[in-house]
Amino acid sequence: MILGDVCTRACKYCGVAHGMPNNLDLDEPRRVAETVARLELEHVVITSVNRDELPDGGAGIYAETIRRIQKCVASCSVEVLIPDFKGDEKALRVVVEAGPAIIGHNLETVERLHPDVRPGGRYWRSISYLGAAKRIDPQILTKTGIILGMGEEFSEVTQAMADLRSAAVDILTLGQYLRPSSMHIPVARWVSPDEFAELKRIGEVEYGFKHVEAGPLVRSSYHAKEQAREVEAGTPGVIQEILEGDVLAPAEVSFEFVQLEVGRPGRPTQGASDG
Repeated sequence: MILGDVCTRACKYCGVAHGMPNNLDLDEPRRVAETVARLELEHVVITSVNRDELPDGGAGIYAETIRRIQKCVASCSVEVLIPDFKGDEKALRVVVEAGPAIIGHNLETVERLHPDVRPGGRYWRSISYLGAAKRIDPQILTKTGIILGMGEEFSEVTQAMADLRSAAVDILTLGQYLRPSSMHIPVARWVSPDEFAELKRIGEVEYGFKHVEAGPLVRSSYHAKEQAREVEAGTPGVIQEILEGDVLAPAEVSFEFVQLEVGRPGRPTQGASDG
């Protein structure tokens, strides 16, 4: 996560600190690239907080980070999960033209819930932004995520899928909302493994997403490298074999584990670039 650890927005589901961030760290791109090289990463996901106080929202730092990584580790593919830069397409162009393999921006929730849980964002602005990335570079892969369990209806999720596909979004992640603290909105419902499976089927078969990752603990960067390789190779199903190899318990047990984890320190929470 770049651009600091304090976000200028305060989404009601997000556990990242909010307020006025510190000064911009202009040396961050170099240090990130050197870290990627030391770790010998094959795929890296770069995300950030929102920095609405900056003229470009931090787009320049994103672009420089991408270029530095590409120079340092040419074999490493770079995925970015960006904020909406308040809808500034010039800022978006700066990031896209730096050449990431995947550009992601999370929709987060359905249209009806946006004004309440994501007041700093705009449903159609996010969708339009993803479409704009494709207009700038028709070959780039675009990706988004939706958090389930905040009060949405099944039909609203499938409508969001349709809206996203109207912007030619390639990859969709669907995960369960886990409440970061008592100060955040409560969990409205626990989504069953069967519902996640059905949403994956609908997304891929009926709406034509190149890949849908769906499950209780799925987050934007979950199996990101495998998603990218599968989509690029056009070999659907490969990632499912990987996931099945990772499963240590039946789906029912895993689902119960998610419920038990709520309120336990260190559990996964929703985080950066959620605005």
